[in-house]
Amino acid sequence: MMNSNAPLHDKVALVTGGARGLGLEISRQLAALGAHVIIGTRDERKARQVANELRGQGGKVSALRLDVTREADRQAACAEIDRAYGRLDILINNAGILLDSPDGGTPATRPPSEAPADAVRDTFEANFFAPVFLTQALLPLLRRSTAGRVVNVSSIRGSLAHLSDPHSPVYPIRALGYDTSKAALNAFTILIAEELRGTPIKINAVHPGWLQTSMGGERANMSVASGARTVIRYACIGEEGPTGGFFFQDQRLPW
Repeated sequence: MMNSNAPLHDKVALVTGGARGLGLEISRQLAALGAHVIIGTRDERKARQVANELRGQGGKVSALRLDVTREADRQAACAEIDRAYGRLDILINNAGILLDSPDGGTPATRPPSEAPADAVRDTFEANFFAPVFLTQALLPLLRRSTAGRVVNVSSIRGSLAHLSDPHSPVYPIRALGYDTSKAALNAFTILIAEELRGTPIKINAVHPGWLQTSMGGERANMSVASGARTVIRYACIGEEGPTGGFFFQDQRLPW
């Protein structure tokens, strides 16, 4: 039986891309804190498998087919969450892709001037348009929460300050699709947070770190568990916590 004193007891959380990598660990940690976690992913079979695994560990977890790039899936997800719970307390916009290079530690295969148009468009579809339109669609359910929280999983590579700083570790990567899609996501975070300032909803962007995932690559220097903790921190912030910020752990990052 779940502890009713758990920090997120009775909270409903949706994690996009929640069946593998960082999303899976976020789902695991949210469930351990008492939230009912909805694992949203386009591979419904994998989502059900992971949900069963986490339920076996004592979590309250369900699976939801959700290809974040498809409007029909986004609308169906909203309808299902409304039907099952009537509200949403936490939205983690985690799903994303990297097409510019084999992994996060490798410079882009092509320079920005030669970036393939299809790759840039596909990256924006998943990393920017999908979280924007999903957040818009779910906003009525977030408004029904007493303390709605949205965490946009961004990247330090979306920081214009870092992209333009020769001393930054991300400066040599120069991945047009990924970097600019995360910069756009950061801008959305600012704009929607300012619109909702003064309401119970708080929205922040986070850089989880360079993580040991298939996207991060084998040279990455942080565990997935460590990266998830930054996301969890801002999913759990209290009434006096920040909104419209960009963070790594407890550090505010430059836009």
